[in-house]
Amino acid sequence: MGSGLRSVWLPVVAGAAGAAIALGVVAAAGGLGGGTTTVREVVAAPPTEPASFARATAPLTIHEIYAKAAPGVVEVTATQRVTTQPDPFSDPFGFLGPSVPATQQALGSGFVIDKAGHIVTNWHVVQGASRVEVSFSNDERIPARVIGRDPSTDLAVLEVKAAPRALTPLVLGDSDAVQVGDSVVAIGNPLGEDRSITAGIVSALARSITAPNGAQIDHVIQTDAALNHGNSGGPLLNAQGEVIGVNSQIQTDGGSGNIGIGFAIPIDTVKDVAGQLIANGAVVHPYLGIRTRAITPGIARLFRLPVGHGLLIGSVCRGSAAAQAGIEGGREQVIVAGESWPLGGDILVSADGVPVLSGSQLRSLIVQKKPGEPLKLGLIRGSKRIALTVTLGREPLSPRC
Repeated sequence: MGSGLRSVWLPVVAGAAGAAIALGVVAAAGGLGGGTTTVREVVAAPPTEPASFARATAPLTIHEIYAKAAPGVVEVTATQRVTTQPDPFSDPFGFLGPSVPATQQALGSGFVIDKAGHIVTNWHVVQGASRVEVSFSNDERIPARVIGRDPSTDLAVLEVKAAPRALTPLVLGDSDAVQVGDSVVAIGNPLGEDRSITAGIVSALARSITAPNGAQIDHVIQTDAALNHGNSGGPLLNAQGEVIGVNSQIQTDGGSGNIGIGFAIPIDTVKDVAGQLIANGAVVHPYLGIRTRAITPGIARLFRLPVGHGLLIGSVCRGSAAAQAGIEGGREQVIVAGESWPLGGDILVSADGVPVLSGSQLRSLIVQKKPGEPLKLGLIRGSKRIALTVTLGREPLSPRC
């Protein structure tokens, strides 16, 4: 991250409600024919793709995407009870007590994923809420129940009681098929402006962002589509109108507005997490419990490390699987060009026999397992290579070392 840049989540405190939307219908027709004045030969046409497949893969206009998806995008209003300090000028003698009860509302976005009334949004939108309501296109708020939340992926699933015919589930795409440069649109409620659509491209892939509880979210999609506070939980859609991500964070340059760097949680992650939340109300993540820094060629040469790749282990979380296995963290921090590097601890070079080059790669290997399952690690301690088998634990609610 450049100097002065920071990532922020996208809720907004507001009281705006939804407004009506316009629907469009697109139809297409065509035909084949031919002949001569003397002989006409009829030849069987080659097999064609089903019409539904053709429609699913053909790029849509921005208006067509909006008309197709907007009815399934909702405005999420989360009400939270808070306490505020009384104004010393209006209560100079403290008659109101040390604090005053109050309520505040956070505004975000979400989208329908099935006819059973399940809605995906961000966890930070509904975090700590005592009441959650959603608004569809008729400007009416209806109660929603939070049936599951996963702070480590910043996702939550809501449920509303509504007739199936009143619900428009969005089509979920494949985030593995997304490529840099693909056209995308975002629909949400930025700054309370309900059901706004913005357009852009996929700027980068395989980004990592930090969830509100400190966990890392990998394989994140970066986009330059304008996202602002209130877009949290809304869909990022491809040119076919399929959801490829959940808009979650923006990067700012000292302010709080959009500068063209937004992040969306990939829909493949959302599918897995939402399925577990609907079935079980929670997601159990495997947990190793280390903080690392990937070795670069320059750092390997500068500190004369015994390997040119791997992860410097900076710290080991107390009580974690790594701590129980005896993994050692760095004993000193060395500053190089303004960046801190942990030295003196173990160097992680492989996991289950796979060479490890980055923290995101290690997390990708861990996420394929379950708590209680073994993970074989290859380490370098001093000048010796050692092998440890770690029994993975369960990720805590706030996985900070």
